[in-house]
Amino acid sequence: MTSAPSDAPASRGNALLACGVVGATLLALIALGHDGRRIAQLAVLAAPVVLWLAWPLKSARMRRVRTVLVWLWAMGFALDGAVRAYLLDTYQAAPDGAMVLGAAANTNARESTEYLWMHWRSAVVWSAALAVAGVLVGMFARRGAVFDAAASSVRTRSPFWLRSLVLVLLLVACVAYASKPWRRLHPAIFWAGWSQSVHTLRAAWADQEKVRDRAMAQARAIAPVALQAGPSTVVLVITDSINRDNMALYGYGRPTTPRLLAHKAQAGEQMAVLKNAWSVDASTLPALRNMFHFGLPHAENAENGKDGDNPPHLLALARAAGYKVWWISNHDDLAIEQQHARFADVVDMVNRTPGRASASLDGEILDCVQEAFADTSTDRKLIVVHLMGAHPHYSLRFPENANPFDDDVDAVETGLVKDGRSAWVRRFRQEYDAALLYHDFVVSELLQQTRTAGKPDEYRAWMYLSDHGQEVGHGSDRAGHSPSTASGYRIPAVVWRSREPLLGGAAQQQPFRADWTGWTLMDLLKIQWSGQMPERNVLGDAYRWQAPKIPVAVESFSR
Repeated sequence: MTSAPSDAPASRGNALLACGVVGATLLALIALGHDGRRIAQLAVLAAPVVLWLAWPLKSARMRRVRTVLVWLWAMGFALDGAVRAYLLDTYQAAPDGAMVLGAAANTNARESTEYLWMHWRSAVVWSAALAVAGVLVGMFARRGAVFDAAASSVRTRSPFWLRSLVLVLLLVACVAYASKPWRRLHPAIFWAGWSQSVHTLRAAWADQEKVRDRAMAQARAIAPVALQAGPSTVVLVITDSINRDNMALYGYGRPTTPRLLAHKAQAGEQMAVLKNAWSVDASTLPALRNMFHFGLPHAENAENGKDGDNPPHLLALARAAGYKVWWISNHDDLAIEQQHARFADVVDMVNRTPGRASASLDGEILDCVQEAFADTSTDRKLIVVHLMGAHPHYSLRFPENANPFDDDVDAVETGLVKDGRSAWVRRFRQEYDAALLYHDFVVSELLQQTRTAGKPDEYRAWMYLSDHGQEVGHGSDRAGHSPSTASGYRIPAVVWRSREPLLGGAAQQQPFRADWTGWTLMDLLKIQWSGQMPERNVLGDAYRWQAPKIPVAVESFSR
């Protein structure tokens, strides 16, 4: 770091300016995605190549190579910071958290494209920030120190403090790279490990046959007994991304559920609308795992192929008790198919288009459900229907030109404006409500099929709920999955059965947890087994509410 006396200050000044601008740009983006000690750790890991700009190079070719390498190095850290910042801002999640890993493992290329289409505004903002960072780094990386051969006979040494600072930074960086906890934070190492984790998770999902065989053996050993005499049909309708706050059935200001309201008026005490239903998960995979495993913890030794104290699978218990099980789905989802659907005797995946944002409408499943009702090979049926519901994109969840809410300025629209919701969130709310209106048609048809199917004396029951909620301008100015607001957990839950009255008005006000769905469904199936917990069955007199632990402060679960 020396030069001729006349050129030394200018050359040294350019090099220091280059180091300063590149370093400051990197630090700003690192700070967006990290906090506390990790900002310092990432800054130290990034330092060596930034300091390289202060080392004089004679060869023009080497200086070009240095510019390219510094730019690539800096943009690797910048991209890491931007991705982490986006995940923190949108989902309050780290990239190696279970939610993000599960979503990435369960996503294909088409779905990723569709996700970007839904969230293109955020993509534009973060892409613009990265573009600005890339331009700054590119401009100043070219200003690294140059070796002046003409003035090499007369040299001046860099200030002692500067040489000492560079030496200390390099020594700390060496220690950081020697330390595994620090080294694994490097973007190249972290994201390579992240990619391997996603691959491992996908492989585990793809090898579920042995897991299902063990679960069936476990269910047979439990020996559940169906107590209902004569033919019986139970339908479980699981939908996706429905927030009860957008349903007229729950008092919403737009007529989004006219058919369900008509069913409620006709069915009387045979139909119970659980007014205060909650999911304990804000995404599909953990929500379904909890539903079908009774909300019980999964034992660690499951990974070693042992049952131990692992909770049984509800569908395995139903089959062991003599029920023929159907799984009829409008989802094209490998994880759900392998973890749950393949327990069924009949699996009908109606949606053959990859990606959750496919345009397959939920009404496509109605004929398949009718065929299941018409099946005469068994007296006991459990029909599980898995709908897309109002999963983003909302505009794909209802037929074209079937949005009655896109023109009127009603009380809902006025309230959103008053709350300061942006135009695009208000548009998403209109599309979401239109999706719920179509969803009301599909769900009501399923209920109508259940109410009219079979013989007059046949026992029939029907349960409907959503896996999780959705934020559409309720608690914040955004639309989509929301683990950070109560809207991500507020769901509908409705039960109907052909015999004996259901809950009274007061009882329907008590809170309900989606992870306890299994206990209620086993009651509807009239199955007796050794693991019964009547205090978790919302239809029973012994029901006792326990507030779940969710990562959101909820003022009251009774509203």
